[in-house]
Amino acid sequence: MSRDKRAGGEDSLLAGVRVLDLSQYLPGPYATQLLADLGAEVIKVEPPAGDPMRRFPPLGDDGLSAFYRLVNAGKSVVRLDLKQEEGRAALCDLIARADVLLESYRPGVLERLGFGHAALMALNSKLVHCALSGYGQSGPMAGAAGHDVTYMALGGGLAASGPGERPVMAFPPVADYAAAIQAAFATVSALFRRERMGQGAFLDVSMMETVLAWQAGSLTQARQARPPRREEEILNGGAASYRVYRCADGRFAALGALEPVFWRAFCESVGRPEWVVRQDEPFPQAALISDVEALLASAGLAHWISVLEGVDCCFQPVLAFDEVAEHPHIQSRGLVRPQGDLVEVLSPVFVDGSSPSGRKPVCELEADQLPGIWSH
Repeated sequence: MSRDKRAGGEDSLLAGVRVLDLSQYLPGPYATQLLADLGAEVIKVEPPAGDPMRRFPPLGDDGLSAFYRLVNAGKSVVRLDLKQEEGRAALCDLIARADVLLESYRPGVLERLGFGHAALMALNSKLVHCALSGYGQSGPMAGAAGHDVTYMALGGGLAASGPGERPVMAFPPVADYAAAIQAAFATVSALFRRERMGQGAFLDVSMMETVLAWQAGSLTQARQARPPRREEEILNGGAASYRVYRCADGRFAALGALEPVFWRAFCESVGRPEWVVRQDEPFPQAALISDVEALLASAGLAHWISVLEGVDCCFQPVLAFDEVAEHPHIQSRGLVRPQGDLVEVLSPVFVDGSSPSGRKPVCELEADQLPGIWSH
């Protein structure tokens, strides 16, 4: 399982760390992929039928989901039946040699399988056990089903999003990816503590609460009887200087000229210096928004790109997916790499001047190969 780590590269940061991934779908697997990108050796344990994400469309010629292959690249995968003694014994052996166990079962399921936290600590007292769930390990909704849209809804992530009267779902799924990053961050922090104090950890990370943790400002506004409303705040469409606008050709552009210096540069460059003093109009700035909308709708996106090229005003085109990888800056950073029928996007961590290295494809293991794994 070991692999050479480039000196100074991002895949040397967690070299030698052994991670067991008992998660499915997106959040848990993305969290462990982040750890793998930093050099950890990840074994993903799936049930006999495999992670249901394997069948999530679009499917490749081999019948395997493109998303599954992307989010599990860089890992070794083995299928174990944890309802059978043989499968449980194999997992016990892996746990005894692991540094991290990340799982995304509903609370109580792992314990029913014989791997509750006390049992895990008996097998490996220095284990970092991260339980990534929808609503947390306690509370009346601990066992409730959910997905990204429900975590966003309950955690406050949809209350002031989108135009008009209808909240807008974000894409890609915010709670899933954010919770994965939260879980990876907590895991690395626990590993750091273990290095200093020699003790393992139990980490309770929930997707809904990851969204909730971002809501302190909005909750404070609500407590002060002025809750954020859709398209009425400075960051959700209420400010003319911070919006997405449609151009004459139907393409869109994003304007983020919040600071006065950026707003002034924008106004002067598009020939509307009289707008500079209007930036402080009360929110929502309906009249000013209408004026900017009319101006940008008077010409195509290419025109405005040419007008504002080189102007320091936080203006960018809304790129289509087939344009993103072709953007000169994105190409210069080298994170987007086509791999056969897939397009891989590497972890955006450059360490000591070294760019991220590519991931190996998913490696399928047989159960009889496990005794030789992590034997060093």
